[in-house]
Amino acid sequence: MIFSRERPFLLVGAGKMGGAMLSGWMAQGIDAAAIVVQDPAPSPEMAALLSRHGIRHVTEVPQGLTAGVVLLAIKPQLMDVVLPGLKPAVGDETLVLSVAAGTPVARFEAAFGPVPIVRAMPNTPAMVGRGITALFPTTRVSAAQRDTVDRLLSAIGTVEWLDSEAQIDLVTAVSGSGPAYVFLLAECLAEAGRKAGLPADLAARLAEATVSGAGELMHRSSEPPATLRRNVTSPNGTTAAALTVLMAEDGLQPLMDAAVAAAARRARELAG
Repeated sequence: MIFSRERPFLLVGAGKMGGAMLSGWMAQGIDAAAIVVQDPAPSPEMAALLSRHGIRHVTEVPQGLTAGVVLLAIKPQLMDVVLPGLKPAVGDETLVLSVAAGTPVARFEAAFGPVPIVRAMPNTPAMVGRGITALFPTTRVSAAQRDTVDRLLSAIGTVEWLDSEAQIDLVTAVSGSGPAYVFLLAECLAEAGRKAGLPADLAARLAEATVSGAGELMHRSSEPPATLRRNVTSPNGTTAAALTVLMAEDGLQPLMDAAVAAAARRARELAG
């Protein structure tokens, strides 16, 4: 590992994503004494996690601390406030790892100078060890640093390395924001069931179990989604009737195209 008790892993922001990542690392047995969490007001759940593992919690960077890794898990809108205060903790060999959407490498280089930087885009299924994280490293990232990042983020799901920083905005639109699209699908399916005549609570249970079960089936299967879809579609049957609507020219695909494009556009806007 590229961090230690002497050069700790500084986690800046212990919200949902930062907390999910920290929970995964604790489950992997990472030395809690090599981690420092900076957050002005952690949630009760996060405070309990920190206390349970004996992880050091601070509201400001401790004087004299130089980090091996600085993980930025804060909202992009807070960067102007937070980055200046972190500069004393960032040495020439400190790896800066950011999970903030729409915040380009150039912004971190302006704040910290020519240090190794990795931009990451995880998603919330990391909270249950089923996330996927896309990563873009700058040329200053060493093989050892890349290996550490890979090992850390593999603890909360799958890892994909990107060829260009521009791909981060597209990843944000597909997998970063994607869980919300799936949750909306469950909401819409439940509402359609209610409108068709089912009790609302039953429709919700059916929809949630169907979406989560189909996701698990896709996870465990070696078949692509299109094959799985065809496997449950009998000719002229009920599923085929529904798919005629969903796969029409004005069906689900153009809506998803527009949604992903809107998310990617917003990510670029956040980057300024």
